[in-house]
Amino acid sequence: MARFIPAAANPRGRLAALACALALPWLQCAHAELPPEYPGAYRAIASAARDEGRVVVYSTTDLSAVAALIRDFEQRNPGVKVDYNDLNSTDLHQRFLAETAAGKPSADVLWSSAMDLQMKLANDDYAARYKSPEAGSLPDWAVWRDTAYGTTFEPAVFVYNKHFVSGDDVPATHADIVRLLTTQRAKYAGNVTTYDIEKSAVGFLFATQDSRVQTNFWELARALGANAVELEANTSVMVQRIASGKDYLGYNLIGSYALTRARRDPSIGVVLPRDYTLVMSRIALISKTASHPNAARLWLDYLLSRRGQGLLSSHSELFSIRDDVPGEYTAATLRKELGSRLKAIAVAPPLLVFLDRAKQQEFLRRWRRETGDVK
Repeated sequence: MARFIPAAANPRGRLAALACALALPWLQCAHAELPPEYPGAYRAIASAARDEGRVVVYSTTDLSAVAALIRDFEQRNPGVKVDYNDLNSTDLHQRFLAETAAGKPSADVLWSSAMDLQMKLANDDYAARYKSPEAGSLPDWAVWRDTAYGTTFEPAVFVYNKHFVSGDDVPATHADIVRLLTTQRAKYAGNVTTYDIEKSAVGFLFATQDSRVQTNFWELARALGANAVELEANTSVMVQRIASGKDYLGYNLIGSYALTRARRDPSIGVVLPRDYTLVMSRIALISKTASHPNAARLWLDYLLSRRGQGLLSSHSELFSIRDDVPGEYTAATLRKELGSRLKAIAVAPPLLVFLDRAKQQEFLRRWRRETGDVK
């Protein structure tokens, strides 16, 4: 007969108990205590998630950036696999709508940097209502009706190649960008890049939010056009062009990607604008028609948890939205550096303003006219 050895008398048992105590509450431990903010019924969610076996995630975040996050989630949730689909923001939105309209299986969780498109899904009743026990650790502006959750705190930045842009030419503000482009056209013409806002939903988001904050936004757009701005849909492509010297300067790029490249490439410089810095947050929501709803809750809670946010910050360099996560890539660090100059884009219905078809078309027409991007 096997003899039961109490954990206190068994070093391996003590280690297992310690692992349960330190792990996330959804780790499969028979007697692990849930944090006080977690409901007692949460064990049933974790058990049902294991029965479902997987969670399907559609995301705009590069798989390479979140590989450690996925691996950690799966290790702490044995039996629950992450089916991760890396898509650009527009394709993600359209694919989900098409699959849902056709009654086909689609994403359980949508996690996208296109805040306005995510907000539209939540507003149009595509998102399930779920009050995450981690919601209390998020800023008030980052949660909308228990359906849409901000998960990151990512600045829009200027990126430049230090071999071509240096000294007083390094722009500190949006006005400095205009000054550079209007006074040094011979240097910068054909050597500036930003998002193609008709192909990139996050590019459209940044541009429309800029137009609400910046009084000379259209002057800046005109200066970009006068310098034959290179329009791209992908941040990584733009950062690579700048690193190679094909472009000297990038406007309004996602800071997390740029800073990641700058850490290993001394030729890349990154500026957090000193007049104001827009901050976007990748919004996560659970589909109302999710095939694996409990696994979706498990993934969302992990993504918002202190551990998940810590991994986002340390391994993915996506800037944690939680104030209790230490490190370089966190909201707390950015607030300490920039204070009130940070302009966080709230997870809220005002995001829908420029998705009104008439307003959207009017904005795009003017953008084409000012930038010379006539199609």
